[in-house]
Amino acid sequence: MAPFPPSTPLHLFLFFSISISILPISESQQLQGVCGLEWDPALCSTSGKILIKGGTVVNAHNKEVADVYIQDGVIASVRPNIIVSDDVTILDATGKYVMPGGIDPHTHLAMEFMGTETIDDFFSGQAAALAGGTTMHIDFVIPVNGNLSAGFDLYMNKAKNSVMDYGFHMAVTKWDETVSEDMQVLVNEKGINSFKFFMAYKGSFMINDELLLQALERCKNLGALPMVHAENGDAVAEGQRKMIELGITGPKGHALSRPPLFEGEATARAIRLARFVNTPLYVVHVMSIDATEEIARAKMSGQKVIGEPVVSGLVLNDSWLWNPDFAIAAQYVMSPPIRKSGHDKSLQAALSSGILQVSLLPDQTYVGLYNSRSLRLVLIFTHL
Repeated sequence: MAPFPPSTPLHLFLFFSISISILPISESQQLQGVCGLEWDPALCSTSGKILIKGGTVVNAHNKEVADVYIQDGVIASVRPNIIVSDDVTILDATGKYVMPGGIDPHTHLAMEFMGTETIDDFFSGQAAALAGGTTMHIDFVIPVNGNLSAGFDLYMNKAKNSVMDYGFHMAVTKWDETVSEDMQVLVNEKGINSFKFFMAYKGSFMINDELLLQALERCKNLGALPMVHAENGDAVAEGQRKMIELGITGPKGHALSRPPLFEGEATARAIRLARFVNTPLYVVHVMSIDATEEIARAKMSGQKVIGEPVVSGLVLNDSWLWNPDFAIAAQYVMSPPIRKSGHDKSLQAALSSGILQVSLLPDQTYVGLYNSRSLRLVLIFTHL
């Protein structure tokens, strides 16, 4: 068995009759009554020493019955029959699984967009994550009127009610010299080392190829990781114009206006620009065979490209968008869209083979009002 390395930061999850995170949580943010989690004082040892005893330890390589010794929030040892002193808090995990907590690399908590806001804030979203075994996440800071530093300050304030570990990516919604200077401050002083750029959303977030090249160069110089939302924004705008012209304005029109070939083309373009600059690239929410093939081709050539599928793309197809009930169909709108049957299986195969490397859950849920029926709808627009 290849155990957790010593001195690994603590992100473990125990599967008891209910799921209990063993990440320490301050008493001011107890999870009593939230998502089935209950506060357990034993999880906060006054000595800073905890032994998880007799559980089945699971990692990427193997599983075996072993003890996990934690000191000051760090995994110090993983092996059978660890002997400890009386000042160590012991948690009996006999018959339970002890496994690494999940890390969600792409979330949008308390995010304001188009006059609404995601339904989960940092407390409720993180409480739900802990209940499901996710013990850390990386959220996206949205700039304030394009200002990166103001956006960072805003999100630090939003995260004050956090109950678990988190980090930040920074979305970049325009490009100029001020943004470039802010990026350096965020990398050097605030710990941000990944920046997301939009090839879609013409007229709002989208930047053109000239500006994307400058952004990639800036990331390279700062040692930061560039991320892209890869759809051809100009082509999507034309597709939207055609759908409106044809009177197709429901959820199915959303998917028809931005087909897989637009995603594939933008993914290929971003990959080639990153190759020209000689920088790694992270492609967010990969939803199609077209984009996956471009990533696979790049990786086979030795280029460093990370592809990130979404669970909805892995398990659903676009048939839901054609449901005649708007209240149902609207729940499956996202960008890039959920694709036709076949794309899901291809994405699954790519993820299992390592072509795509990380995955995320669709957390970005907005609540809106469907006025003609006076219904309160939950509209799922996962990830910008």
